[in-house]
Amino acid sequence: MSVRKEEKAVEKKGAAPAVELTRDQPVFAPATDIYERDDAVVVVCDMPGVDDKHVDITLEDGVLTILGYADTSAPSDHELVYRGYEPGTFRRAFTLGAEVDPDKIRAKIVNGVLRVELGKTERAQPRKIPVQTE
Repeated sequence: MSVRKEEKAVEKKGAAPAVELTRDQPVFAPATDIYERDDAVVVVCDMPGVDDKHVDITLEDGVLTILGYADTSAPSDHELVYRGYEPGTFRRAFTLGAEVDPDKIRAKIVNGVLRVELGKTERAQPRKIPVQTE
């Protein structure tokens, strides 16, 4: 496979930011998977180059916003040979339902993969109803 084809294979989907950003870089919508468990909704975002110092997660008026900045600068004693992704900002926003408990939101990022667990309220969790006999 030629380098040109490899570069094309790793293109990221651009996203129009809903707010003005101060960085003069492209804004990308990170590839995202959403899973649901009985006790939580789990959001997994692929944000290569983003670490815990460059990610910001906010919840305002029922909207969860994820913002991450990919710092792709090479160390001063290294020469860049190949870049698999271009530097930029990742941004994604989700409207949360009433079943999410704002006090039960947890986030963790490892190797550019962000995992946000949105804990459900007790009322929203399924429960088994016992059936009685007479």
